[in-house]
Amino acid sequence: MKISWEFPYLSQRMPIFARNVVATSQPLAAQAGLQMLVKGGNAIDAALAAAIALTVVEPTGNGIGGDAFALVWRKGKLFGLNGSGKSPGAWTYKRFSIFKEMPLLGWDAVTVPGAVDAWVKLSQRFGKLPFAELFAPAIEYAKNGFIVSPITAARWLDVEKTYLNFPEFGRTFLPGGRAPRAGQRFCCPDQAMSLTAIAESQGESFYRGDLAKRIAECAAASGGALALEDLEDHKAEWVEPISIDYRGKRLYEIPPNGQGLAALIALGILRHYDMQKYPIDSADSLHLQIEAMKIAFAEAHRHIADPNYMLPSPSDFLESNFLAKRAREIRMDRAGHSVATIPADHGTVYLTAADKSGMMVSLIQSNYMGFGSGIVIPGTGISMQNRGCGFVIEQGHPNCVDGGKRPYHTIIPGFVTQNDQALMSFGVMGGHMQPQGHVQMMVRIFDYGQNPQAACDAPRWIVNRDLSINLETGFPPGVISELKKRGHSILPGAPTFLSGGLGGAQLIFCLEDGYCAASDPRKDGQALGF
Repeated sequence: MKISWEFPYLSQRMPIFARNVVATSQPLAAQAGLQMLVKGGNAIDAALAAAIALTVVEPTGNGIGGDAFALVWRKGKLFGLNGSGKSPGAWTYKRFSIFKEMPLLGWDAVTVPGAVDAWVKLSQRFGKLPFAELFAPAIEYAKNGFIVSPITAARWLDVEKTYLNFPEFGRTFLPGGRAPRAGQRFCCPDQAMSLTAIAESQGESFYRGDLAKRIAECAAASGGALALEDLEDHKAEWVEPISIDYRGKRLYEIPPNGQGLAALIALGILRHYDMQKYPIDSADSLHLQIEAMKIAFAEAHRHIADPNYMLPSPSDFLESNFLAKRAREIRMDRAGHSVATIPADHGTVYLTAADKSGMMVSLIQSNYMGFGSGIVIPGTGISMQNRGCGFVIEQGHPNCVDGGKRPYHTIIPGFVTQNDQALMSFGVMGGHMQPQGHVQMMVRIFDYGQNPQAACDAPRWIVNRDLSINLETGFPPGVISELKKRGHSILPGAPTFLSGGLGGAQLIFCLEDGYCAASDPRKDGQALGF
């Protein structure tokens, strides 16, 4: 395939070319990963050091109390890890039937955090360096402080009012009663203590030791149902990735309960069209992508759930006749109205790493919405995720809330192969933007030949909960007018480049010798390598 190394957009960054690379959404975390590679560690060590550091230096998107998913390429094989936690065993439909929607904040939004066990599992299976060594940069930043970067500071400021009724959150993350501003130093010694305990105990403290007891005691004292037994029973699961062929490339995703299936459905529909026939960034090209995404969401949000509760198999949605039928439903002259219920979130981090041996890692972790539920365990610096609001309150729905069940999950790492060889590790953080971002990266790179950094820099579109469309600044006015003419509901006021609503991509693309790593200018992050 031919990749263009031109940069047609207002690019703020150049890609990095090296044989060992890391790309994350926060520079200090990227450097933490690079330190492990310099020490002789591999891509897993780099990815984990970056992931752990991100819980400290970008707490607006993830935390120790969140979930994680990963795809790992090693010696010609792709491994998938589902590090999402289940709902407390004591949850029942009756408990939530009094609500119109799942709670966003408080203990009734908290599921078992899975990120810590995911770190342990990945290190044990693939890592080279001692597990505790991976925590050194994060502990240093938590204990002695780090200078808050601009975009992270903006997201922090956004939540000052959200968590006003959570005093422990304020004590921990709003020093002096306000969010730290860009350029200010932030310290969290409680996080340093927790990370040290996790490092020294190989994660045992978090699920069966002192930290677990603190979590369970806090829940019991404040009306939560999360019990010590829920933490003790948690296990990240190795899973077989699901995939689809697209233009001779194969995109892999984590299977449900993740929403990666939506990206596969959309691409399965788009492969029935000759996208190169339509100019890049044209109304026709955008129309087809948007319509395919609407159909994919309509299917995904009706069916995706804990795999033990899904009736159709993911493979049923990737069957060629089904995809061809859905592709025929698209009309070029008008927008469709496929029913979709799209959960929104604004708190995720994605990172990717690769080393000279050929190992590549695609890893994503999140608290779900910003800092999560607002629950912070006293004396620990652990903000608890609010993944529970990924359930629905609808009896008979496969994703209906219940005890001991994994919710619909937005975070999805992506991976691409060609001829059974690794080609690209990537992700686009940002809630329901994620499968849409995967589709846009795949189309830009493999239909139009854009290089990974150009694909990052390009303006994006997003299908919203009500099927309205946001178009980022950068699309020609004529394209917007034509989409409106076809019946697309284009919202006024294009999102600014740094508004945070259009996701943040990180990509590593294989070259003949080494890699090209790209980092999204919509985030504070960077790609590094040597």
